[in-house]
Amino acid sequence: MPRRIRRNRWAVLLAGAVILALANFPAGPGRWATAGEDGPSGLGRTAAGTSVRGLLESGAAPVTIVCLGDSVTGVYYHTGGQRAYPEMLEIAIQLALPRARARVVNAGISGHTTVEGLARLDRDVLGCSPALVTISFGLNDVARVPEERFAANLESLVARCRAAGAEAVLCTPNTVLTTPGRPLDTVRRYAEVIRRVGRGLGVAVCDQFQAGESFRAEDAWAWRLTMSDEIHPNMDGHKRMAEALCRTITGRSVSLASVPPPRDFLARTRAALVEGRPVKVIAMPPTDGWIAAGLRRLDPRARVEVHAWPVQGRSLATLEREAKDLVRAAKPDLVVLAVPGDAAAPDDDQFVRSYSWVMNWSLSFGHQEWDCIVVHPRVIAAEGDTARDALVRQLVAAQDLTLIDRAAGERTAGAELFERALVQAAH
Repeated sequence: MPRRIRRNRWAVLLAGAVILALANFPAGPGRWATAGEDGPSGLGRTAAGTSVRGLLESGAAPVTIVCLGDSVTGVYYHTGGQRAYPEMLEIAIQLALPRARARVVNAGISGHTTVEGLARLDRDVLGCSPALVTISFGLNDVARVPEERFAANLESLVARCRAAGAEAVLCTPNTVLTTPGRPLDTVRRYAEVIRRVGRGLGVAVCDQFQAGESFRAEDAWAWRLTMSDEIHPNMDGHKRMAEALCRTITGRSVSLASVPPPRDFLARTRAALVEGRPVKVIAMPPTDGWIAAGLRRLDPRARVEVHAWPVQGRSLATLEREAKDLVRAAKPDLVVLAVPGDAAAPDDDQFVRSYSWVMNWSLSFGHQEWDCIVVHPRVIAAEGDTARDALVRQLVAAQDLTLIDRAAGERTAGAELFERALVQAAH
């Protein structure tokens, strides 16, 4: 009897060793990581022979990661114009692996396909001497690059990264609201091309498309609130993308849900004050009457030119159209949005669409060229309630913009709340 027990014990130990070995075995051509896996990522080794994950875990050396892609990767209006998922990835990696010395470079450009990605790979990516390159294309390729060429371009991108001593992660595009230019089924096919290339090359695949589709199937409205427009996720969507990519790279799960918008929301306004030039402001009432006094609390010499943006009696769709025509052409220093709580929209879906586009059109197309803040309706009218108050808070945070709000029970006058928020931003 004791002999049988010893034999069984050895069998258990041997089985455990085999399982441990398999768990740490690099993914081969038939295996790849998805956004939801915590197992092997398929990441290989750098030219120095050290795994990217190992370098991140140990913090033994700096690790440069370059994120190559299109407008979803780059910094544009749909995430507030200051950061996107690559910038959030750097935060996520630091949370996942506190010893990591990661630097993430954003190499996303609007409108680009794998064709342009190949053309600028040396300049924008390999010139940074990365240990790892994430490759995220597809939403423009679906309209301009045939599937066979798309696959060949992905293979070339991976081969050139590897030849330069960098590992690669392929990312499927985010899922979308179907449009004539980007039908959902076509995007789905291109996502499968990426998976197939990943399997064939033994490259890790972060499956953003499937993660989004799973989320949509679980809660379609919650997924909709992560989209700034039909194809671009907002910052809430980008946080989820960064979390998934971090999981693929590090094997660890983190949450970015509590990461707030950038604290310095008046950087360009203060620059104008320091330079002594007039501050050009577009402001919705009543903030058009508050902003000059608020800025003079930052600098008593402030010269403020205010363009009032009337809102009384206008529907949300009307404000959306006006934002498109007004803001980018004016190139202000500051935009103050104070959409009334009673701005009409036929349903919640149209409210989300129009409110998001009021914010989108109030920002510059790419990197933020002027400041933009949002004032909650409860700052203006402390008494009263709208069913969409919470939705406004969620949408503004999802745009990565600062919301001036009124705390529950706060009785301070709206103008004072507004001015106080401006002063706090300067400190």
